[in-house]
Amino acid sequence: MVNNAEEIKRHLGIVRRRDKRISHAIKFAGLPEPRVVGAGFATLIRIIGDQQVSTAAGAAIWAKLKRNAGGRVTAARLLKLGEAGMRASGFSGQKARYALGLAEAVDAGSLNLKALERADDETVRATLMAFKGIGAWTADIYLMFGMGRPDVWPVGDLALQVAVQMLHELEARPSPKELHGLGEGWRPYRSSVSLLLWRYYGAHRAKAAVPKG
Repeated sequence: MVNNAEEIKRHLGIVRRRDKRISHAIKFAGLPEPRVVGAGFATLIRIIGDQQVSTAAGAAIWAKLKRNAGGRVTAARLLKLGEAGMRASGFSGQKARYALGLAEAVDAGSLNLKALERADDETVRATLMAFKGIGAWTADIYLMFGMGRPDVWPVGDLALQVAVQMLHELEARPSPKELHGLGEGWRPYRSSVSLLLWRYYGAHRAKAAVPKG
């Protein structure tokens, strides 16, 4: 699991002994913090809201949705809000329809997120990706931040691709397929490595933004 700092430190301690590039990333950016927020419907909806928007924009959308839903995001409350209420909360029409489709599935019992907590990673992915609006990235982020699974490698994540490009000093950003291969040596701790590389990416961006002189 990647829900506590000591576990992440232990994972990365093992990986850094195999790969000096991970040692470099730790020295440059420092150890990452846990980011597990808990499994469940609300987390899945928040991840859908975060798709293809900045972290700040995603946080603003979530805050507005939570407020409009009366302080707690549940399937029943989203169905009551409807598409108009979802859009008023900052969701696009398409994302609103995806979220409402999930709310209907949870309400009808055809999606049991509690039962998924006992399933393996591939079963979780397959179950979630059967619903519109949930692709590989969304399923992986749910596995990592919702369920705390230790070996998730979200190869479709742009920031992760750029981080690996920098770490490996590649001429071009690796494709998802290439990133999958590059991450093989970091099993079974790829969630902790992902957290580190997101931090590494952010540290590089922050450094680049500092005026020289």
